[in-house]
Amino acid sequence: MPASRITTYFMSIQTPFNEFATTVQPDWIDSNGHMNVAYYHLVFDLAATPFFSWLGFNEENRKVHNISTFALETHLNYLAEVKVNAGVRVESRVIDVTERRVHFFQQMYKCDGGQLSATHEALGTVVDMSKRKSTNMPDGIYERIRKVKAAHSQLDLPWQVGHVMSVNAKPNSKTLDSDRKNHT
Repeated sequence: MPASRITTYFMSIQTPFNEFATTVQPDWIDSNGHMNVAYYHLVFDLAATPFFSWLGFNEENRKVHNISTFALETHLNYLAEVKVNAGVRVESRVIDVTERRVHFFQQMYKCDGGQLSATHEALGTVVDMSKRKSTNMPDGIYERIRKVKAAHSQLDLPWQVGHVMSVNAKPNSKTLDSDRKNHT
């Protein structure tokens, strides 16, 4: 099932999380007339804030447990141009979780027409802010994210997850994502 078409909830868990939208600003546009690379990162980062809050990393839990999340690795795929004043929305989902790390995936769609424009895969870690070192999540947050992962695992896995960058990249033969055929 494509993520953009799922409107059901699994165990009262939004699958995928779909609570962020924004409009492309004029100063986000580069000399090619489309959104600059840096602003794709910005939009995905802005969308990660409500997603992580929903997962349990809200302001209250961050203060009570003196924790935060840090990015460890990211990977972006650009699939369609996004131009000035375009509305975009971002869907987010959990791919995997351990006591210290969250592997998540985001898809940016144009609000007008719903075209998939970009994807973002990331790995984050939980950090004890007093030590500035990775730490285990509080049990309640970890259990919540495990439940979200179970719900989100019902979604088809996009071809971009785990994709290795290469000038000789070949499509994954197991993929069901028709967008792959249009962007290789």
